[in-house]
Amino acid sequence: MGGKVFDRWAALVGAEVAEHAKPVKLDDGELTVQAESTAWATQLRLLQRKLLAQIAAGVGRDVVTRLKVLGPSAPSWRFGPRHVAGRGPRDTYG
Repeated sequence: MGGKVFDRWAALVGAEVAEHAKPVKLDDGELTVQAESTAWATQLRLLQRKLLAQIAAGVGRDVVTRLKVLGPSAPSWRFGPRHVAGRGPRDTYG
């Protein structure tokens, strides 16, 4: 059943939402969605009830019961095989 959510994501939530967010994982009724920006993550949280209703109408009521929204992943400042604890390149003169 989870495959239907991933395959039909744009049809279930609409083209605009699908353009800015993608489903990542469906586990025990909880759908994890990755938003492209923090603004879209906030928007998805506000639209949560509507999105759950749309998904339920498209694939069934018991497939997705909760929505977990993630913002964009932050860039990693770790480069190379070695790492020294501390602030690194952002630590400037005091």
